[in-house]
Amino acid sequence: MRILHTSDWHVGKVLKGRNRHEEHIKVLAQLVEVARAERPDLVIVAGDLYDTAAPSPDSVRVVTRALSALRQAGARVVAIGGNHDNGQALDALRPWADAAGIELRGSVRDRPEDLIIRGETASGERWQVAALPFLSQRYAIRAVEMYDLTAAEANQTYADHIARLIARLAEGFDEPGVVNLLTAHLTIVGASSGGGEREAHTVMGYAVPATVFPANAHYVALGHLHRSQRVIGPCPVRYSGSPLAVDFGEEENVCSVAIVDVSVDKAAQVRDVPLTSARTLRTVRGSLDQLATVNLPDAWLRVYVREKPRVGLREDVQELLPNALEVRIDPDMVPEPGKQTAQRAGRSPRQLFGDYLDNRGNAEEGVRELFDELYDEVSTQQ
Repeated sequence: MRILHTSDWHVGKVLKGRNRHEEHIKVLAQLVEVARAERPDLVIVAGDLYDTAAPSPDSVRVVTRALSALRQAGARVVAIGGNHDNGQALDALRPWADAAGIELRGSVRDRPEDLIIRGETASGERWQVAALPFLSQRYAIRAVEMYDLTAAEANQTYADHIARLIARLAEGFDEPGVVNLLTAHLTIVGASSGGGEREAHTVMGYAVPATVFPANAHYVALGHLHRSQRVIGPCPVRYSGSPLAVDFGEEENVCSVAIVDVSVDKAAQVRDVPLTSARTLRTVRGSLDQLATVNLPDAWLRVYVREKPRVGLREDVQELLPNALEVRIDPDMVPEPGKQTAQRAGRSPRQLFGDYLDNRGNAEEGVRELFDELYDEVSTQQ
């Protein structure tokens, strides 16, 4: 059977105040085109469909249309909730999803069997997916346990709970003649973050070892980390990565979707299909003269300016580079705190103010004289 594995869409993401709605529409349209070309039997969306737990109506429309289009391409569709999603809100969409032929699992419910999804390909190959949405540590570990455990014990307890839950979901993986699949939204120890994930949910308190996965799983489709990568484990384990870079920490990532060919007696073969519809993210550095030579009209930019701080510098940069979403002074141009302290020692307020004006490039006439008058007036009153 063939699987299309994707995750971490983050629809509704705003980057430095810039809405990326149109980019998401283009990226997900390209993903649907990949599905039509590759003709997978199953599409797995491994969490973080949205960037926020309260998505806008436009974001909901983009996600539901994308899921419907993937289903109409001929594949069964399984989607789970991630740490950015509102799991209960996704579960509330279950009636729509069921009617559309989409398997949507937003949160962990009381009945583990609800997280087991079964199907059969057009050629008669049977498969089953254990679908585990994101599970917060505070829900996995009862409050009374959190108070009684050290931080290290709580981390281990979370990993132990996840391991037991996965073992429970995988109890039916011993059935012969069935392709056993598992999807989850997790941080795995040793995996590389993409650079734009929510840090509170990627720290070690949420990291679990790859040994939590059963050896008889034919493929584990993970979401949560935004970099496409294979994870060493007892079975084939992989993150598909995000289909677009969600922050500047991910500008070096290659955005893609994973195509997996696997069968009961054939090891999973994975290849990545790049997705190129979103704008690239780039970091550039230089003086104003150097920045004037930058030619990246289709990229969102983070700019480090090699100029002394002054009023109007940001506006000058954005006039040169209209796609600059973030403008910062290059750290090399900022004096070291220790050096500043040494320079201030033993200097009069007049000298310090004069240095400030020089550093800011302020040559406006009369400013120094006005400061002198104000300083003399305050000193006389004291």
